[in-house]
Amino acid sequence: MPTASESPPSRRDSHDAESQTDHPSTTDADPSTDSAPSAAHESPADRQPSLWRNRDFRRFFAGQFVTNAGDSLYTVAVLWLVFELSGSTVLTGIANSMLLLPWLLQILAGPIVDRLPLKPVLVGSQVVQGVVVLALPLAAATGNLTVEVILAVVPLLVLSTLVMAPMQTTLLPRIVPENRLSNANSALATVTLGLDMVFDALGGAFIAVFGATTLFLFDSVTFALAALLFGGIGLGGGEDAADETQAETAADTDESILRAYLDDLREGVDTLRGTVFVELVLMTAVANFAIGVTLAILPSFGDGLGGPAVYGLLLGALGIGRLVGSLVAPRLERVRYGRLLLVGHSLGAVCWVAAVYAPTPALTVVLFGLAWVPAGASGVLTATLNQTVFPSELLGRVSSVKGTASGATLPLGSLVGGVVAAVLGTQTTMGLAAVGFGFTGLYTLLRPRVRRLPSVADADPAAFDVTAAGDGDGE
Repeated sequence: MPTASESPPSRRDSHDAESQTDHPSTTDADPSTDSAPSAAHESPADRQPSLWRNRDFRRFFAGQFVTNAGDSLYTVAVLWLVFELSGSTVLTGIANSMLLLPWLLQILAGPIVDRLPLKPVLVGSQVVQGVVVLALPLAAATGNLTVEVILAVVPLLVLSTLVMAPMQTTLLPRIVPENRLSNANSALATVTLGLDMVFDALGGAFIAVFGATTLFLFDSVTFALAALLFGGIGLGGGEDAADETQAETAADTDESILRAYLDDLREGVDTLRGTVFVELVLMTAVANFAIGVTLAILPSFGDGLGGPAVYGLLLGALGIGRLVGSLVAPRLERVRYGRLLLVGHSLGAVCWVAAVYAPTPALTVVLFGLAWVPAGASGVLTATLNQTVFPSELLGRVSSVKGTASGATLPLGSLVGGVVAAVLGTQTTMGLAAVGFGFTGLYTLLRPRVRRLPSVADADPAAFDVTAAGDGDGE
């Protein structure tokens, strides 16, 4: 379940029947149903037959679309600029490892997100990104744009995105009914991955026509628009009051902030300890190492096949593959999860190797896209699985622990990939990176405990050895 399994779709988790009764767009339509305790579990679906009638979800969806445009553009522009200015896979690997730091640092954000009001943090992260990204066109205008300047700005952009994954994980169940979470996961994965596809595929062409600095100017506009969209989300009076009470409790307690943070973090670790998710995280960590290698050397690989346009097409193929996987994921909810890991990622590894050694660039792009279909599907299914088996009040910290444990290898892979490519060559390194997907299939084959995991639709905490009981599942 590489990359997407703990992040792109994983920006929404858990099920809280009480919070789901507080949708502004639905309570206005039928306020009488809010006061019916017996309908707490089913009434949200009755009042909200479609996700697209949920005003808050539409705003969140649109905000994700716009902010992901900014993320995609500055990622493509930063990596290409570093490679263009230096011609070094090592420096490109360093830049990519910095862009991937949120995976390593998620563990710091989860407990914080669980204690802070959601909306101000969500909006603030967009404002900070919009301001910071303007430093790069300013440096270009004054003739000071260098690799060193880019590498200095990237960490600031990264830190401002740090809260996004656990923030999205915690927010979505507050605005979407429980029985719509899987559809919401797929919809959000579709818009984010689909946008990756569009902007990554066109990124090379944009740079060639308008220049990278123009992309950074456009980025600042996308982040400002995303802040406005996120600011319009209504969490309901009960949720806002809960956030305020939580903040006041945290401020008034005699317990030190550090001790509170460590207690929260320990609780997330304890929830995961002894569960099958430990093995799933291990597989994801290996796959993510290989993906980090690939992302670091992809500018060089694309340049060897035809320049920035091919680089953009390879990124677009990656996005298309994940998009297709996310679209079909809800139809795979009743397929055994272990079987999906075994078959899907084994086929992905085969397509990856074939892409690297394909005789034409066009065939390389197609096969590379096919390799990512299983990752897109497992990402959506893993997000839904997390919602099903973990306690809702622990989702921020559990998501952060999982994300950090599995994603810490992404920046490490980028650093290693840049060095290895300088020694062995880009094509050979790309071929070796396919081992990441192959490891997932092989490990699942050799571990009956993983291979026999039930489908997401039939999953329960006991099936995954999760013993902590949730308090907001409505069951």
